[in-house]
Amino acid sequence: MKLRRIVSATLAVSMLLGGAAMAGQALGADSASPPKSASSSPNQFLIEKISPEYWRVQINNPPFNIYGPDSTFQLEKVISAIESDSKLKVVVFESKVPGFFLTHYDFAEPLERTLEMPNGKTGLPPLPDMLVRLSKSPVVSISMINGRASGVGSELALASDMRFASDKAVLSQFEIGAGFVPGGGPMARLPRLIGRGRALEVLLSGSDIDGKLAERYGYVNRSFPEGELNGFVDTLARRIATFDKQSLGEIKDLVNIASLPPNEDIGKEWTGFLNSVRRPAAQHHIGRLMELGLQQKADVEINLPKYTGQVSAEKK
Repeated sequence: MKLRRIVSATLAVSMLLGGAAMAGQALGADSASPPKSASSSPNQFLIEKISPEYWRVQINNPPFNIYGPDSTFQLEKVISAIESDSKLKVVVFESKVPGFFLTHYDFAEPLERTLEMPNGKTGLPPLPDMLVRLSKSPVVSISMINGRASGVGSELALASDMRFASDKAVLSQFEIGAGFVPGGGPMARLPRLIGRGRALEVLLSGSDIDGKLAERYGYVNRSFPEGELNGFVDTLARRIATFDKQSLGEIKDLVNIASLPPNEDIGKEWTGFLNSVRRPAAQHHIGRLMELGLQQKADVEINLPKYTGQVSAEKK
């Protein structure tokens, strides 16, 4: 098993570096410098302790809340704090960045940094490990989405126990439009929430799902006018925070048995991601998206399906 893991990591390094090189070449036509990391800032996840029983985790990596290796180290500290606190009962994930909840992985980072990270407590790679641990923690988790939740952002929301969105929220698994397979669990989680057909619609179209449609599909619990979202979530969280911690955990554990995918199914998605990013389609698409302004221009981040469609059409 250890040898297999080493071989897999070695192969993954080579294939991911190909994609990174492609992205660098695409930008290099107009610039002598490589693309800059969009996820290296400190304090990307801020814990606000409303009470010992109720925390809010604020995602804070402007301008687009892009996720990368440094985000992983910081999120690990948050997940570990959630797991280890004896009084905490409920945690709300929200964004401090207007228009963006949490978005995609940072394509400008040297991707070998991700591959060098050790597996987490579950034996899974870091991102799927943390998402599984969040789902299985006795602490109740709520994602409050008032902006774009694409890629990793959608996967964090899906791993949360409940999801509430504003009518201005947008959820998506855009990865197919960039030529690769998602790696954070949406293929295992979405069919259990919204059914096979709708899950395939989300995953195979790479299209945006607005808050109202997300509610209809079951992608989120409810959708609210923007001005009502925070008040509803805060009231719900405060109510949960008054209840017995042991009973909350036991109820959640029993629901988990009936509803969560096995860890190995989440792990298969990470393998699918690693296998897909080495292919020419992914290398071409990521490079072209970076050239068009991904991670740099608000229009590309806000209208990602438009640009992934454009890039895919070029590759025909």
